[in-house]
Amino acid sequence: MEHDDVMRGRLLSRRELLAIMGAAGLALLAGCSGDGGNDGAAPPTRADSAATAALSADPTRPAAAAQATVPACIVSPEMMEGPFFVDEKLLRSDIRSDPSGGATREGAPLGLVLVVSGVGGDGACAPIERAVVDIWQCDADGVYSDVDDPAGGSTKGQRWLRGHQVTDASGTVRFTTVYPGWYPGRATHIHFKVRTDPDAASGAEFTSQLFFDDALSDAVHNSGGAYAPRGAAGRVRNADDGIYQGGGDQLLLDARPAASGYAATFHIGMLV
Repeated sequence: MEHDDVMRGRLLSRRELLAIMGAAGLALLAGCSGDGGNDGAAPPTRADSAATAALSADPTRPAAAAQATVPACIVSPEMMEGPFFVDEKLLRSDIRSDPSGGATREGAPLGLVLVVSGVGGDGACAPIERAVVDIWQCDADGVYSDVDDPAGGSTKGQRWLRGHQVTDASGTVRFTTVYPGWYPGRATHIHFKVRTDPDAASGAEFTSQLFFDDALSDAVHNSGGAYAPRGAAGRVRNADDGIYQGGGDQLLLDARPAASGYAATFHIGMLV
């Protein structure tokens, strides 16, 4: 069943982005997107940037390490919010447990680092400090908490796999979660929302989704344990997900094995 049915936005084309950013944006994009200055080498990928920053391998590294990274200077595509966002106001880094009862959702641990940068109309690009970043996702069985979920019935009152963090001076937040499962109609994904000032009408808001490599998802979902009841058979591939087709290749996590489970770092660029 298709859960995500609320349209939030669309991918900006390079032409549209340059029109917004002006001449200064041309140089900025050339420096950050790999269109120039490579001496004929292949353009750097998001994974290359994450590896250069040395953050993707260990989500427990101090946030100060992110200060050395180059902010993402390309606007990330906004995507559907879906019907299951709940503004829990639940400030925490480890989102695996239900705070009311303490029960933890099982699954392969995933350390997720998000680095939020603002792209201004004048071409300026800088980390966004004190932004509220929410993430929410399904569990290994494809079920969301605190909602009436067609896949798992009512989970109202439970708040596992939900939470928010506030970005530091480098625009960075860190979460500990589990590798998500899947449900019919959708590829494997995590939702996120960034709000620069949730209590002010003038604050900027950005909502999108993060996706995973198909081969890695197959391996995780076939690994047994919490994933055994559903497995990987019948899972929608990224290319067959209608939401992914709207720019999901720019929202693909480079999740890699870590000391415990997996780790990934992702740079978010949003218009401010």
